[in-house]
Amino acid sequence: MKISDAVFSAGSGGFFFDDQAAVKSGLARDGFDYVGDPVTPGFDRVRVPAEAVSVTLVLEDGTTAVGDCCAVQYSGAGGRDPLFRAAEHIEWMSEHLAPLLVGRDVSAFRANAEEIDALTDGHGRAVHTAIRYGVTQALLAATAAGRRLTVPEVVCDEYGLELVAAPLRIYAQTGDDRYANAEKMILKGVDVLPHGLINNVLEKLGAKGETLLEYVTWLRGRILELRGDESYEPELHIDVYGTVGMAFDHDLGRIVDYLAELEKAAAPFRLRVEAPVDMGSRQRHLEAMCEIVRAVEAKGLTVETVADEWCDTLEDIELFAREKAAHMLQIKTPDLGGINNTIEAALICRRHGVKPFQGGSCTETDISARICTAVAVATRPYQVLAKPGMGFDEGYVTVRNEMERTVAALRAKGVGA
Repeated sequence: MKISDAVFSAGSGGFFFDDQAAVKSGLARDGFDYVGDPVTPGFDRVRVPAEAVSVTLVLEDGTTAVGDCCAVQYSGAGGRDPLFRAAEHIEWMSEHLAPLLVGRDVSAFRANAEEIDALTDGHGRAVHTAIRYGVTQALLAATAAGRRLTVPEVVCDEYGLELVAAPLRIYAQTGDDRYANAEKMILKGVDVLPHGLINNVLEKLGAKGETLLEYVTWLRGRILELRGDESYEPELHIDVYGTVGMAFDHDLGRIVDYLAELEKAAAPFRLRVEAPVDMGSRQRHLEAMCEIVRAVEAKGLTVETVADEWCDTLEDIELFAREKAAHMLQIKTPDLGGINNTIEAALICRRHGVKPFQGGSCTETDISARICTAVAVATRPYQVLAKPGMGFDEGYVTVRNEMERTVAALRAKGVGA
């Protein structure tokens, strides 16, 4: 099966791009917006509507396959590619990518994806991760359509994986409405919650961590109050964006002591803390995260750490996994470029005995979320992010329903759980 046409269209992402450096500096809020000037290059204001470019591949039998080019909320931070503006890329895509796609045989995915992921812009620079991400999604969907298979069947076939028809843990995020949305999650029986969006010291963490400690205490109590069945034991996963390090002057001993306090407040529920520090460079960040893991384990704590910032590329993931820089690594799908790298990243984590977390961003789209969910059914990460959006419901219904549909389709074909 070959591609007969490639069409590109501008669209919206599921949330907003935020200048993380500006937000973490403690800017005041003005309703939904922020008051203050941007810091990160590419931002003309602190909060910018997320953009996307849809890639529609028309196959020779008239079938269409779609992928969405999109980037993460905190673009330009932690070693990531800069802000993704559709208008800056769509003309280049039409002129340079369309000729590479039209006439291409899509009977196999992996080789096509690897070729697209290696593309440069003519100046020796890799094409923006968002473009590689969206085009390879469309190629994967095209291979599945052309072969009359589901996406998990294609992935398992080409990567030599066991095909399992079973759902995975879904991890949902509250956005700033961390109380009401957490209650929604509990009532809906979400597996992993609440994210919390703790991206500011004074407002959300507390100068000594007291605000987050109060929130975790409340969250534990609310789960016990609202759960209808005592067998419901969600895992707690809090993303602190390096603010714990900021609050405790990057004193790793004090940071670990604080993690122990959070663990106690969360009990009996398992707790994970994402990005306890952000050390400003990959090497310093790696060293600090490794030291935190060693200290946590030496104290016999059960709290787990999650790496996100400075762990963006396949090379980063290999390094962080090999060095055991965290108990879990977030596979930030748009940051990896080609979705083939999302597959490889999960395999790297498992090879090194680190939990793979297939994440992504609230700024993605329904299309990218659905493709990622299908890929996850094949690669079996520990948990999958509910996306897009920051209101909980929209991301959860997108990912959960796609997962259930995919699993049901595989079981209908006789694939076992």
